[in-house]
Amino acid sequence: MKLSTKLLLSSACALAINTIAFAHDMIPGTPQKNAILIKGATLHTVANGVLVGSDILLENGKISAIGKQLKAPEASTIINAQGQHVYPGLILTASQLGLREIGAVRATVDDREVGEDNPHLLAHVAFNTDSEIVPTIRANGITHTQVTPVGRLIAGQSSLVNLDAWNADDALTKSAIGIHVNWPSQPGYWVAKKQRPKALEKYQEQLARLTDYFEQAQRYHIAYQHDNTIAKDIRWHAMVDLFNQNKTLFVHAEAINEIEQAMRFAKQFNLKMVLIGASDAWMVKEQLAASNIAVIYTNAFGLPSRSDEDIDQAFKTPSQLTNAGVTTAIGYESAWDSRSLAFAAGMAAKYGLGKEQALKAITLIPAQILGVADILGSLEVGKSASLVISQGDIMDYQGHKVINMFIDGRAVDLNNRHRQLYEKYQQKVTAN
Repeated sequence: MKLSTKLLLSSACALAINTIAFAHDMIPGTPQKNAILIKGATLHTVANGVLVGSDILLENGKISAIGKQLKAPEASTIINAQGQHVYPGLILTASQLGLREIGAVRATVDDREVGEDNPHLLAHVAFNTDSEIVPTIRANGITHTQVTPVGRLIAGQSSLVNLDAWNADDALTKSAIGIHVNWPSQPGYWVAKKQRPKALEKYQEQLARLTDYFEQAQRYHIAYQHDNTIAKDIRWHAMVDLFNQNKTLFVHAEAINEIEQAMRFAKQFNLKMVLIGASDAWMVKEQLAASNIAVIYTNAFGLPSRSDEDIDQAFKTPSQLTNAGVTTAIGYESAWDSRSLAFAAGMAAKYGLGKEQALKAITLIPAQILGVADILGSLEVGKSASLVISQGDIMDYQGHKVINMFIDGRAVDLNNRHRQLYEKYQQKVTAN
């Protein structure tokens, strides 16, 4: 056997071992059989304010009652939550969680596909329920995530999944929510003078390509409306619901000129648009509100974009957008550090958003944007029993400590790699 062949086989074996090593061994919860009564907690309902010293009853995977001194059904589990806080499960938007494990290991990165235009691709198909990162995210109160492709120009479609499942199909809550476009970026000051003409040319080509693609898709949509027996193009067919406004166009854009171009683009094609990223959205907040364009803001811990910008601009942008009438959710575009979602909301709360609105920005507003507000996002009778119990304020670094989680009434294992390492090295500390 040649050395190169041996090397290839050994590399393949190492990759297989590493892939197994990247999987956690937490077992998903079993479907709820008996009722669960959580007593005496502070309920952060989101929809109906904060209820102190109240009970909440979970039956058949749904919230069946909220009030004081509720009676426990026969054979129910009772949780004494006096002094503790109950929140709706947090919803992580615009994230690559489950698609990206280790950036430097290509075999663990499934957040994009080759090619410029992939509107037909569904990101959740590649969602890895066994990701080592997922349990660390759950531990901070996140029950659902919008699995989002990144790609190039037209990246594909996002879906909503829950974070306690055996596989991608088992995790799926809502498929094909919308199509994601990465808006072309105009060359900035950092582009060398000699390279600028070529960079500008490429930028204009991308804009023209995007417009041309949507024009072709629109013509296909019109033709399909008149004759649904025409030859099907899977890419254009995936965009039909965009033009019906039954599907959302998610535009990833940061700079002011990109945002303004995207707004004109959505108006030209009469599309329902949601802006993701949105560093400069505060500059056009009135226009966004007038156009009924929601924002998923992902820069809650950002730095100033310009030398003359307020040092706290990134922190106060959510409150500025909300005060202007823009529907604003707080999201996280990465994977591993999206565990800090609640703390990002806490930062926005401190800088003018307020605690109740900040909580809404990571629960009910994401549910509204994603079209699942009828089942998720708040503590209301009839909605999914997807909630968390925390010893303190879930948006506070020091006090949050999530101690229980339920997804559709299933008790979720909150063990994770971070906790395991903590417990391991605590033994070393106590031994000394």
